[in-house]
Amino acid sequence: MTNAKRIFFITDTKDFTDKLLLAMLRKEIKGFIRLGHDTQIFSYDEAFRYVSPVTTPKWFVRQYKSRVDELLVKQIRNYEPDIIHVSFAKFLDATSVAFMRQAAPNAFFIGIDVDLWPELHDNRVEVAAKLDVVLTTYGDNGQQALKDTGARCVFMPNMCDPDIEHRYEVGDDWKSDILFTGQSRYKHKRYPTEDIRHQIISRLLKMDNCAIYGCLGRPKIGGMKYYYAISGAKIGLSINAVNNIRLYHSDRLTQYLSCGTFTLAKRVPDTNLLFKDGVHLRYFDTAEEFFELADWYLKHEDERVKIANAGMEYVHREFNCEKCAGYMLDCVENGSYKAPWTV
Repeated sequence: MTNAKRIFFITDTKDFTDKLLLAMLRKEIKGFIRLGHDTQIFSYDEAFRYVSPVTTPKWFVRQYKSRVDELLVKQIRNYEPDIIHVSFAKFLDATSVAFMRQAAPNAFFIGIDVDLWPELHDNRVEVAAKLDVVLTTYGDNGQQALKDTGARCVFMPNMCDPDIEHRYEVGDDWKSDILFTGQSRYKHKRYPTEDIRHQIISRLLKMDNCAIYGCLGRPKIGGMKYYYAISGAKIGLSINAVNNIRLYHSDRLTQYLSCGTFTLAKRVPDTNLLFKDGVHLRYFDTAEEFFELADWYLKHEDERVKIANAGMEYVHREFNCEKCAGYMLDCVENGSYKAPWTV
């Protein structure tokens, strides 16, 4: 990339949630700016609040959506972007994309999807079909619903922000042997999920000095406190609701590694292309193996810290927001990018 690009983001910003620090959007923007590019954000949900008193009922959406799209198109024409980045705002649809194409006929349209089963989200598959490329944080055997519409999909891992996602010195209140943050059981009517996560977390609740947040009656955690909890944990548990999707880990794994905790992660297909077992983290296949590994590494601090430090350094180097933004721009320029996991 030799020339500065203007990159226009369409998203639901959700500025008032505890997860704002974790949002991929802020990391992407930081990466693009550090590479010398300019960015502008259009918040689709905030635009609805601007033009209508209520945004939830569907009839309000139908009534006011055209006005939101008019504002969207106006901003695009004013900015004349080179790249339009679509984060699949809730009410954005294929008609909105058609209007944007008319306003910026030479722009490259890129989308990013971080949720499995995109077909369960209104308009997502239809919008993806109208973009030039869709980046997904899950591998090719999770992309079929998008590919069936003709969408071109490229895997892109969750990124980290080493400026804020690193190990912190914390007091005893934040220290624990094992940490998990997130839901215990995640069920879908149409898709089978696994019980292993619930089995492990239920057992952890009965153990001493384990920190569980966000499930089974335990409070959620957010903001800087989230990073403090990770930094104070000797071991972090990373496990998905489903673990058969190639290269797919929730962003929890990147966050744990980035904040310097030793991580035990449920193995998924081709995961060793992302992180090396015994070098950056340890993988497990069963609940019993998880507890065996946890017990061993709690008793062997030197090995635990060695792997935790290596994992943190590797994630900061290979998954930082600037490097991943560069991968995205390679997709725009060349249709693909080169990384250890793309072989």
